[in-house]
Amino acid sequence: MSSVVDAKVAKEHGLTVKEWQHALDVLGRTPTIEELGMISVLWSEHCSYKSSRVHLKTLPTEAPWVIQGPGENAGVIDVGHGLAVAFKMESHNHPSFIEPYQGAATGVGGIMRDVFTMGARPIANLNSLRFGDPKAPRMRFLVEGVVAGIGGYGNCMGVPTVGGEVAFDPSYNGNILVNAFTLGVLPKDRVFLSQAAGVGNPLVYVGSKTGRDGIHGATMASEEFSKDSEAKRPRVQVGDPFTEKVLLEACLELMKEDVIVAIQDMGAAGLTSSSAEMASRGGLGVEINIDLVPRRETGMTPYEVLLSESQERMLMVVKKGHEAAVHRIFEKWDLSSAVVGVVTDTQHVVVKDAGRVVVDLPVSLLVDEAPMYERPTQRPEGLEALWVEPKLAEHPAAERLLALLARPTIASKRWIYEQYDHSVRAGTVIGPGEADACVIRLPDAGGTPKAGGGPGIAISVDMNGRYCRLDPRRGAALGVLEAVRNLACVGAEAKAVTDCLNFGNPEKPEVMWSFAEAVVGLGEACRALDTPIVSGNVSLYNETEGRPILPTPTVGVVGLVEDVRRVAKTAFPGPGHRIFLLGSTDVLSFAGSELQLLETGVLSGRPPEPDYARARAVHGACIEAVRSGLARSAHDLSEGGLLVALAECLVAARPGPDGVWLGAEVKLPGGERTRSAFAEGPSLILVTVLDSEVEALCALAERHRAPIAELGRTTDSGRLHIDQFLDVPTSALSDAYENGLMRALDLNALGG
Repeated sequence: MSSVVDAKVAKEHGLTVKEWQHALDVLGRTPTIEELGMISVLWSEHCSYKSSRVHLKTLPTEAPWVIQGPGENAGVIDVGHGLAVAFKMESHNHPSFIEPYQGAATGVGGIMRDVFTMGARPIANLNSLRFGDPKAPRMRFLVEGVVAGIGGYGNCMGVPTVGGEVAFDPSYNGNILVNAFTLGVLPKDRVFLSQAAGVGNPLVYVGSKTGRDGIHGATMASEEFSKDSEAKRPRVQVGDPFTEKVLLEACLELMKEDVIVAIQDMGAAGLTSSSAEMASRGGLGVEINIDLVPRRETGMTPYEVLLSESQERMLMVVKKGHEAAVHRIFEKWDLSSAVVGVVTDTQHVVVKDAGRVVVDLPVSLLVDEAPMYERPTQRPEGLEALWVEPKLAEHPAAERLLALLARPTIASKRWIYEQYDHSVRAGTVIGPGEADACVIRLPDAGGTPKAGGGPGIAISVDMNGRYCRLDPRRGAALGVLEAVRNLACVGAEAKAVTDCLNFGNPEKPEVMWSFAEAVVGLGEACRALDTPIVSGNVSLYNETEGRPILPTPTVGVVGLVEDVRRVAKTAFPGPGHRIFLLGSTDVLSFAGSELQLLETGVLSGRPPEPDYARARAVHGACIEAVRSGLARSAHDLSEGGLLVALAECLVAARPGPDGVWLGAEVKLPGGERTRSAFAEGPSLILVTVLDSEVEALCALAERHRAPIAELGRTTDSGRLHIDQFLDVPTSALSDAYENGLMRALDLNALGG
């Protein structure tokens, strides 16, 4: 690599002309190549959030139960019983498109390190995935690789993958999304932070040795894809879950001893970001001897060591005189540990190579002086013209329902989640495919589940990109409402949110407008539902050759279950139960609906304005119904509307020992029948109760001021029947639903 640093080399590192000049002005000289490398990665979109920070500052982040909000490796909330949970969601989109197995695997590994860096033992993984048209080039390869990578890493770590969501849309053909979520448990008074402290304290490197993989990965994540993106394969990190497993155990063991001052994962930008950010958060400086960093490749330059994104590595500030404790524990676990530097009072990052200074940069230049843009925004031209309610031709209801159930976004994801271990550690109460949210027992501080009943944690990840394309403010807010509604269906009260904001090129005013509007919607909904955003991630430049993805501001919501013995699942419990609909159908719409896309291929209409008072009423009624034992099942209405939800409840029940399926005799709520059957709307939940409990359910709904309507009852007929409108065998519903994804991806040839 050339040692000559000029504007041309700066541009190759991703700096604009203005950014290069700003660096020169602040520094007062031309940086070395190592310094330029550090500046470029820390000023990248991925690390600095330079296009999004001005908007993210408006989000709600505080509540009495929030222990740690944004700004650390993960958010932390108090869940009672002397315990806290740490959680975060993060993207690994670009690497997963280039190399799906390693991209997805290292995304899972990275988010788990963010969580256990806080002192928490990971106890649950989830993911939110977006793929393109199943028939698009490479799409089956991408799906198979991503799923295998998620399962391979999580399974080896012994952390259950308990839930998630998967959607398909052609906008993701050239840029898939892989958003990974991890939650861990810790004592609420033992939260570890990343703020360097104590001048003279040693900097200790622990974990895997450093290699050349992942160099400039943060820069790659801050630019659009092109036809040449395949050439960026060397920038994708290579993960080793077995090493991460022992790294986790070693870190948690060391955390029991009073020696760690600060700890930071070496994620994006590796040693560069971990050292500079620790120094910045502590208002101090660091000096690093780069030649002391453990390496697995020969001939590595200081530039390569500083920018490597090799996985399974951590940087610690340790109390002076306690280095031996670190070495003893990490040697026991057969991991590298080395004192590579020291905390200083210089407020500079100084890097030496065999005594020669190769980097001497103010911490403020790397972190505080990173650009922050308030980029131009402009509503997309012609957006209002799309807000026309779509008109659909008449088709037989049974034909429509079966086609909807086979849609890849709606169809069962069993083929995916069966590749994940979702019961390891014995804490899973509700796993993938069983309910609208997953539920895990609240374990002890060491992560060991408690037997029997007791409190639990519920988690859901969600977002509807089609709604966000049509109205990003409403769409983002409705996504929060749906995720919180999912928790209500299992009897959980939502407490906090993490987000993963996936958008296209922020330099385009239309993209930036959708981002800004989505952030407004997220903030509005989270304030209304008292669910602060405690952590998150922004992923921009998700577009290929100028074609952006659907705006996808994914949210993960965490809530509390009072007693894991009192939860509800999707499946209808048996024949003879009465079916009720909580919520009102007066806002049903075909805007951005699955039926609209199925039959017209056009995205149009405007999602409804969120009604937070109604949402709180419906959620409150459902939570009380589940916790009291009244509701024997609960399932929200989302993609595909009422009939899809009914079909999912029937199919989830599975045939009895005699091979007989459940059925349902239903009447549609008021209004035009096709709209009642297939249109979509917020704050709607199906619940079932026994005949003897109907009066109690209606009284409960009235107390919460939640609209309620009786739809019918479950039967032993094995058919979903609506008089003079629909009559379909449950077995046919199951075939469409269970095999839809397999057929779309042409996976039947592999035997499922």
